[in-house]
Amino acid sequence: MKRIAKRAVLAALASIAVTASLTIATSTPAYAINEVPCAGRDDLVRATIHATHSSSNDYCYANAGEDYYDLSLWWVTRISTGNNRVQWYGDGRWQPAQPIPKYTTFTWPNHPGGVRIAGIRIL
Repeated sequence: MKRIAKRAVLAALASIAVTASLTIATSTPAYAINEVPCAGRDDLVRATIHATHSSSNDYCYANAGEDYYDLSLWWVTRISTGNNRVQWYGDGRWQPAQPIPKYTTFTWPNHPGGVRIAGIRIL
């Protein structure tokens, strides 16, 4: 009888361990954000970004998710949201608190050189 009880306990523990590992492995969202060519599209997120002491470039993104940059080097001067709601990561938090609405161009007129950016998120 003890052998059967021991096997039942081991089977139950194994089942719990498998369930817990699947829960942990599948609980993070799958972010599919990717950089895409900007040509002729107004539905994409378009961010005008430059590294310290370099010219600016437009980067376009599609699909929900997050993309990160080197915290100390990147600056953003303009974000056009296209058919997306967008936030940028700077000063240790996602900004603005309420995402920038669809089809909005967001600039920083009080900071003509832009603001530091460490990431961009499409919601």
